[in-house]
Amino acid sequence: MSSSCDPRHAPAGDVNAALLVIDSRLKSIYDSRAGSDPEQQRLTEQFIASLGPTGVHDLIDGACTLVYIFMKWLRMAHEDHGKDVIEYVVPSLVAAMGKMPKSVSPEAIPTMAGLVIAAGTGLSPSLWRRQYGDWTKDEMNPLEATALLLAEHINRLTDDQDFATRLVTEALSSVEQDR
Repeated sequence: MSSSCDPRHAPAGDVNAALLVIDSRLKSIYDSRAGSDPEQQRLTEQFIASLGPTGVHDLIDGACTLVYIFMKWLRMAHEDHGKDVIEYVVPSLVAAMGKMPKSVSPEAIPTMAGLVIAAGTGLSPSLWRRQYGDWTKDEMNPLEATALLLAEHINRLTDDQDFATRLVTEALSSVEQDR
């Protein structure tokens, strides 16, 4: 029986734009010399503002696709070691978000945890979230933080600061070659 949240029915969104935002944030975190780069932050915000309403919806769907891809990879990696991805990823993700009160309000944490659990069980995060209404402005930073924290978690597991970005880039290249 097919679920209404089956990823085959979900819009992929603008994965490239979402990856650009996440990769930019990762690079600013990893570049200890630069610290927080206000210019990079301004450029990212300017880019997002230039998207318009349709582009923003595509960016949100793209971020959800990233969450799905990251959780799929994490699920396979954990299963290879006889571990449950939900048990090992969600608690640390929730704890990390709890330490980010300027970016992630406490009210958004359950939604982001649900989003990650949906992806971790093979459901589309976009379609899962859609069941509860439209995205709110207050959920945009938490969604970005969720994708960022998952990417950083993957990079730490692999001891490779570019692994998560490369994972998505290679998946996108593979899709393009199949067309």
